Amino acid sequence: MSTHQPDIAGIQSQVARALQEHWVLYLVEGILLVILGAVAIVIPPLATLAITILVGWLFLISGVMGLFTTFWMRHAPGFWWSLVSAVLGIVVGIWLLASPVVGAFSLTILLVAFFIIEGVASIMFSLDHRRELSGNWGWMLASGIIDLVLAVLIFAGLPSTAAWAIGLLVGINMVFGGSALIAMALHARNAT
Repeated sequence: MSTHQPDIAGIQSQVARALQEHWVLYLVEGILLVILGAVAIVIPPLATLAITILVGWLFLISGVMGLFTTFWMRHAPGFWWSLVSAVLGIVVGIWLLASPVVGAFSLTILLVAFFIIEGVASIMFSLDHRRELSGNWGWMLASGIIDLVLAVLIFAGLPSTAAWAIGLLVGINMVFGGSALIAMALHARNAT
């Protein structure tokens, strides 16, 4: 019986070499993300609208592709469920594209639900770790509380928060993600 252990040092070396070879691409991507994120933070209603339209196209395209594959494999089990899923994707996509402002409101409600569920789950996770005497459980508790506070703030401000919440949060995410890519690229450039 032989077990195949991955060569961790070899894999790390290959990853480091790939990062060094392509650090400029990571830097460019990071800079673009920071710029787009900054625009989204400065003009969150425009970003919210753009994200809603993008999500609408994603639903529409996935629904059309799902419809095509469903009929192509019409004798496979679950045909009717696949058909319902494909038609739902098409309907939601068309609806988001036809009414992006109303769609942004709906996506904001989903965002509030996500923050509530994520907040409760994070708090429960932290309390489980506290009972087991795990270290640093307080950070997870704080994260859960922040999620719940965000949910309350966004929900309390509806309908006006629907215009900016998604765009602002995506913008913040893009700035942090872009900054991380820039830092990683600069580190890879300087690594030997």
